[in-house]
Amino acid sequence: MSINFNELRELLGAIAQTDIEEVTLKTDTFELKIRRGGNVTPSLPSIATPAPVVVTPTTPPPSVITATPVEPPTPSPVEKKWVAITSPMVGTFYRAPAPDEAAFVEVGDRIGNGQTVCIIEAMKLMNEIEAEVTGQIMEIVVANGEPVEYGQTLMWANPS
Repeated sequence: MSINFNELRELLGAIAQTDIEEVTLKTDTFELKIRRGGNVTPSLPSIATPAPVVVTPTTPPPSVITATPVEPPTPSPVEKKWVAITSPMVGTFYRAPAPDEAAFVEVGDRIGNGQTVCIIEAMKLMNEIEAEVTGQIMEIVVANGEPVEYGQTLMWANPS
């Protein structure tokens, strides 16, 4: 981490104008500790005494290496040739037409082109989202009632 001395000077000036006694800024590779000194009294009442600065660069502690079994990475949906069913608008995702009704689709269900797979509520309007592919639902990415963005993947389908 590089030190920007202008920013450091501004920080010290801001701290000098407060009652803060100690500040510590810490990252993995750098630590900065600012601590006010003992009872220093300025000789003139109109002149403020800046806080003494202690800069302590540190190195990260040695990491402990443990052997853990590594699982092979699962292929991403793109590698599996799945097709994303995406949100055409910003809104709230719902899996069912009403809270007490069954979901439009579940993982493993077969779907047809034009079949309703979910609802996106936008500005109090319920918009049915239809599949643009025939195949099988492989994964539902968004939780029921969760907000979604335009173009966000809602679910993955394996075309067939």
